[in-house]
Order: sequence, then C-alpha cells, then structure tokens
Amino acid sequence: MTERPFPTQRRHTLFFLDQIRDFAPVHLDTEVDATAIVASRRRAVEAGTRRSVVAHVVHAAAAVLRKHPEANGAIRGRLDPTLATYDTVSAKVTLDRTLDGHRVVLATVIPVPEDETLDGVQAQLDRVATEDPDTAERFAPVRALHSLPWREALDRFRAAAGLLHRRPEITGTFSVTSLGHRAVDGFHSVGGTTVTLGVGRIVDRPVVRDHEVTVAPVLRLSLTFDHRVIDGAEAADVLTEIKDALEEHPA
Repeated sequence: MTERPFPTQRRHTLFFLDQIRDFAPVHLDTEVDATAIVASRRRAVEAGTRRSVVAHVVHAAAAVLRKHPEANGAIRGRLDPTLATYDTVSAKVTLDRTLDGHRVVLATVIPVPEDETLDGVQAQLDRVATEDPDTAERFAPVRALHSLPWREALDRFRAAAGLLHRRPEITGTFSVTSLGHRAVDGFHSVGGTTVTLGVGRIVDRPVVRDHEVTVAPVLRLSLTFDHRVIDGAEAADVLTEIKDALEEHPA
C-alpha cells in the first residue's frame, strides 16, 4: 500500500462534497428520442459549426426552469431555512480538465438569458473549452483555494457557498453534467443546485412508433432534485417538459 497526501488540485471537489451533505437527493430518469437532436447537430456540421448535446440540454432546461421558479431556486440553513428564487437562469456545467498536471472536475457557470439561442449557448461552452485552467481568469478562484492553508480555504468555500444572492453566478441555478462522451448510458449526480441533469450517451435503441418497433437514437437523461426545495410531482413536470423540448423543438 502506498499513502500520500490528498492532492491539492482536487481540494475544491472535497470542499464541494462537504458542502452538499445536507442535500436530500431524489433521482428521476427518462429516455429522450434524440432524432431531432441528431438532426440539429448534423445541420450544424453541414454549416461548419457544432452543437453539442450538452448545449441542447442547457438551452432546453433553461426555458423550462423559467416556468418553474421554485425548481430554479435554492435553500440555505437547517434550523431556520431560507428559500430563494431567482429572476435569472444560469447553468453550472461540469468539465473534465487538467489543472496543474492533475485530471480534475471543474465547473463553469453559463448564463442563459431568455432570448439566448442554442448557438449562443454553444458559443459560451466553446469559449470555456479554449481556456487553460492553469491561467484563465475564470478558474482563478479555484486556484486561489488551492494556494491557501486547508482550514482557511474550507472556511472561504463554505462562506461563498452560503451566499444565496450569489448562487446564480457562483454555482448556477441548475446543473448539467455529462458522461455521454464515453460508454455511459445514464447516471445520477448532485450538482449543488436544486435540479441537476445527468446526460448519458446517445445510442440506437428499439422504440415503438405507430405501434411498430423501429430503431432510433435514444438519450438517457436523469434529473436529481433536492427534496427540501421541491417535491416529486414538480420535478417530474420539469423532467417531462425538458424531454418534450428536446424531442420537439431543437433549433
């Protein structure tokens, strides 16, 4: 057996897992007929651009959550809890990146104004993809946490996470995390927001259309919600409306 100190580069992940201990997660999942998504992505390629599955999910979910302000909210405190709902919608998107030579999970927040297009969401994601975590201003707060003594870093993280009015810019109002680039059909995750969407891969599967079995691309989509903030019926509405949007209205 080999023992070594916990890597500083993953300190923010450990702090985050500590911060979400109070969550009361409940998991839902569904299957999305991804025919429209695949067609949208093909049109983008033909036009010389790209549209990722994550961009489709972020764009669709943002529109749905505007209609569900409680699900777009946040909670703070145990004994005397406070609930906040937000006039804005922003997506926390997780990233598989390398920081100081270590493979880590980072996150960025994508603001999604009401008039934001699918291609606008994609442009924001593309900008993040070109940034170096070791130097980009976006990731400066994470690097600062790594440079502080452990206790001071943890206290600062907890203090920032507890500021309800800053949640939209720090953690987003909902989360999207994807492992669909690998052979992962579906998974459930707690992203630190009331609603977290887990995106799996798109795979051809047998589906029934007009009472006939055919083959179609299928995306498995999960929704984890914090039961302290909303109940299952509303979470089911949110997931169903996102599914419908992805199937019927991709740009």
